[in-house]
Amino acid sequence: MILNFRNVYLDNASTVCGPYEAKGPLSKNFDKKYTDDLYAREKSFEKAEIRLLEDSIKILLRKTKLTSKDIDLVIAGDLLNQIASSCYGALNLKSPFLGIYTACATSIEGMLIGATFIDSGKVNNALVSCSSHNMSSEKQFRNPTEYGSPKPMTATFTATGGASVLLSNKPSRIRVVNGLIGTIIDYNQKDAFNMGAAMAPAAADTLYKYLTETNTKVNDYDLILTGDLGKYGKEILKDLMLNEYNIDLSNNYNDCGTMLYDLEEQKEVMAGGSGPVCSALVNYSTIIKGLMENKYKKVLLIATGALFSPIMLYQKENILSIANLICLEAI
Repeated sequence: MILNFRNVYLDNASTVCGPYEAKGPLSKNFDKKYTDDLYAREKSFEKAEIRLLEDSIKILLRKTKLTSKDIDLVIAGDLLNQIASSCYGALNLKSPFLGIYTACATSIEGMLIGATFIDSGKVNNALVSCSSHNMSSEKQFRNPTEYGSPKPMTATFTATGGASVLLSNKPSRIRVVNGLIGTIIDYNQKDAFNMGAAMAPAAADTLYKYLTETNTKVNDYDLILTGDLGKYGKEILKDLMLNEYNIDLSNNYNDCGTMLYDLEEQKEVMAGGSGPVCSALVNYSTIIKGLMENKYKKVLLIATGALFSPIMLYQKENILSIANLICLEAI
């Protein structure tokens, strides 16, 4: 489903990261970094994630010179049960709140919802946030953090951070052009340590539909970015697009999961980054900076999500996936 927006702009964004992301190649672009440990000066990993999200919101309000009273709608999501980090992180804003979840596709889902509210005239300013934390996710989705089991190199590494973006009807240097709400894809994947293979078909489906419905071509965009397919999922997507749709992504495509870390030096991240904040850390820092500086004119951001439930995996069900897309243009 294509959503066209007439009067929606991206005002500014903020990013806060953990120690692994601070060691990566994009470190200089983040607004705040917790370099010491994963606790972010809190007593638990869950509280650390809340702090990361709160920090990103505070920084964004400072950058936009707004107060919480200026925010008409807050939209946020994360990976924890009952999206707890988002609920606690947005508590002090005292603004209308929508909690959302499409796993690692959450950031773009939030932007699509916020842009729709603004385009309808019901909302002037929408604050969209997301977060994830390596250890809180490990605890919930895989094993106790003390367990230390080895993983195959196809596994991805949940990014630690909080990220926020302000969408507004007030004209700015970046316009939200349109977007596409993804559909749930089942590609018969069951390996929880190879999320890239599960999500790549969803990214291919979304990108092909978008190009077809907008009657545009890959070369109409300066950059096409997926969220967290990682080293191997990235190649699967390129193969799928070429073999299934005869679309070549070799010139202007990249994946946030392979950009956030130095895959050669940071071996602990395996195939690359994942988590809702993985794509948000890249998009809300480096890509938005590139648009504001006219390095890019028009970009497609595709957040990819594995709709992965441990309970369903225990019952031998497949890993479903989804990909949401948004188009941003420098003006």
